[in-house]
Amino acid sequence: MNPLTLEWIDKAEGDFATASREMRVRKLPNYDAVCFHAQQTAEKYLKAVQQENRRPIPKTHSLLELLALIIESEPVYLMLQPDLNVLEGYAVHYRYPGQAAEKLDARAALLAARCVRGFIRTKLGLN
Repeated sequence: MNPLTLEWIDKAEGDFATASREMRVRKLPNYDAVCFHAQQTAEKYLKAVQQENRRPIPKTHSLLELLALIIESEPVYLMLQPDLNVLEGYAVHYRYPGQAAEKLDARAALLAARCVRGFIRTKLGLN
């Protein structure tokens, strides 16, 4: 596997671990952070796929834009779209005043990230 692909995966795993840990916090959980790190998990896994396919990685937080690039050559990734729809926008949505994630948002985000992570890890031969 391409060494840069492994770096993207390591970063994605760090975000997944952070989101998972924060979801388990009992006192003052930060659901905004769960949503952010769940989105980052998916984003970095999608960028790992681009890297492994030796394709350019755009500087974007749009999961759907990244998905569109991947499905040009690997249409099977289209099955991730429902989970990516859940996560789309969480890179910025809850990071500023005026919006706050609830526990249900965080649960949905973490579940979506877990599904994206599992699918891509399997496709990359990591499971």
